[in-house]
Amino acid sequence: MITGIVVALPEEISTLTSKKIDKGRCVFITDNTVLAYSGAGADNARTASELLIAQGATRLISWGCAAALIETLKPGDLVLADTLIDVESNQIGIRSDWHSHAANLLSTSLKIHLGSLAESKNIVATGNDKKHLHTQTGAVALDMESIAVAKVARQHNAPFLAIRAIADPVSMDLPKAINHSLNNEGDIILGKLLLFIALHPAELPGLIKLGLHFNNAKNTLKLVAKQLGHLTVLPSQDQ
Repeated sequence: MITGIVVALPEEISTLTSKKIDKGRCVFITDNTVLAYSGAGADNARTASELLIAQGATRLISWGCAAALIETLKPGDLVLADTLIDVESNQIGIRSDWHSHAANLLSTSLKIHLGSLAESKNIVATGNDKKHLHTQTGAVALDMESIAVAKVARQHNAPFLAIRAIADPVSMDLPKAINHSLNNEGDIILGKLLLFIALHPAELPGLIKLGLHFNNAKNTLKLVAKQLGHLTVLPSQDQ
């Protein structure tokens, strides 16, 4: 069995491997695990998922960070979604055998938060918007890629997991520098970011705080990565 992992950002890739991967490409990080660097957003995640299937992946993981939609989730907390909700309120349940195996395995060293993971087409920047999305969907967290990966998995009758660590808490308004610095592919352009900070120095404390939260999320993902060999081997064959 080959497990394919979709990762949107280079910083998230670093929690799994030190190998360099070009965007839109994939690389085997073990004999039975192949990782694709998708870039941000559903379209990129969908393309990366299909690439992994073409490489022989029979199971898919959406890996990375997420935004909290409820107060009880803090930066660094791990969400193992049991349901995904797309922007049209359609739901996809997570296959119970692999999800149960992952939850049992990871709960021995980490606190696992279950619940629904909502899809967002764009970055949800304000605390009010995140709280409103929770009211609408009941989801505990959100990201931009997992639902696309899950839909490809469903099309190919492949098991799926969303493994997401919280980066920004529900009450946090993201610094304006983030949206200002994004290109059309969802990548942060460093030059634009630095220029925005130079022109708006009051943004710097918020960026530092977000960076600390993001490091908490990365540290959690690194702990999960240590269990990846066990996580991708079920006690029995996939049914």
